[in-house]
Amino acid sequence: MKKILVAYFSASGVTKKVAEKMAKAVGGDLFEITPEQLYTRADLNWMDKQSRSTVEMKDRDCRPAMAAKPDVSGYDVILVGFPVWWYREPSIIDTFMESADFTGKTVVPFCTSGGSGLGDSAKNMQSLAPGANVLDGKRFSSSASEDELKKWAEQF
Repeated sequence: MKKILVAYFSASGVTKKVAEKMAKAVGGDLFEITPEQLYTRADLNWMDKQSRSTVEMKDRDCRPAMAAKPDVSGYDVILVGFPVWWYREPSIIDTFMESADFTGKTVVPFCTSGGSGLGDSAKNMQSLAPGANVLDGKRFSSSASEDELKKWAEQF
């Protein structure tokens, strides 16, 4: 039986709810990817060209610090959840992907979004963890059921 970690970043709580359901559905452990400096409402204002999130997403080399580093050594599969920002994974996910040794691990992104998909997230994540096997992921709505999440995750 594969050991699964559900790692997630959630800015507004939507991804957190889906990640918690995901972990329960697959019998996996949960790890919250928390920025060292939490995002404020103003930081998340994507309409403000000077907001923290906008500035971070314009700089592909930006790596916001995480409050804690993950230990992925005991896991076979890491499901990585996040909201879609500017048609891709938030910069803190890039930090996460560079923070641990994912060699030999299967990494599968999943996102929450009102309509945007994952874009190039899997490709980006693969480039940051070349020893991993990063698979294409899936977008889920905030109302995704445990059954839907379990059925999706069973393929890994």
